[in-house]
Amino acid sequence: MSEKIATVIGATGLVGGELLSLLLDDDHFQKVRILLRRPVTINHQKLEKKLVDFTDADSLLVDLDESDTVFCAIGTTFKKVKGNKAAYRKIDYDIPVHIAQYCKIMNCKNYILVSAVGADRTSSNFYLKLKGEVEDTVRKVGLESTYIMRPSVLLGKRNEFRFGERITIPLMKKISYLLPSKYKPIEAREVAKAMLAAAKKHEQGFFVCEYKEMKRLAREIKQPKRR
Repeated sequence: MSEKIATVIGATGLVGGELLSLLLDDDHFQKVRILLRRPVTINHQKLEKKLVDFTDADSLLVDLDESDTVFCAIGTTFKKVKGNKAAYRKIDYDIPVHIAQYCKIMNCKNYILVSAVGADRTSSNFYLKLKGEVEDTVRKVGLESTYIMRPSVLLGKRNEFRFGERITIPLMKKISYLLPSKYKPIEAREVAKAMLAAAKKHEQGFFVCEYKEMKRLAREIKQPKRR
């Protein structure tokens, strides 16, 4: 039996980092490939690192070859793109959409994408509108199995400082019991577990997972020993 390959885009982010840790500790995938814009120092016997240009379609098609599941947890902030909405869109829309299209071409049947609660292409909010456009376009690609994860506020230790989150997260924790379930804060590791569980299920169709469904999926993954 050929080895199962998981490919991760956004492995250096909060959810992506947790997902990478889970994948390396789990036996379901024998190889974990991460597509990166910048080098990273992490090493593991299962890990394959590829520096890529996300605007180079031919190269990406090669890098996605033989992937059983592609996980996309890429995202940016307005601070990183200096408030440039066009630059923001190139990362948060172009990359996940193009990756889905390339999965179709390369016959990768399982695509799992991190979006955001409230995603809606008709929203007046730039961020939620963009996420909604991504989801709608990915749905139209028609992959065999697509899971969309829609977390609200993400909990976990980031490698970067985000002033807004430093203020809002403690507040959200205090009032979470008052919030509708889909708006409750969720640990990034729980989202990552839900993604891994979804990959193992490989159910045919297009699935949108919010707080309750992500928590349910996450319970299917046993907590591995942290490295």
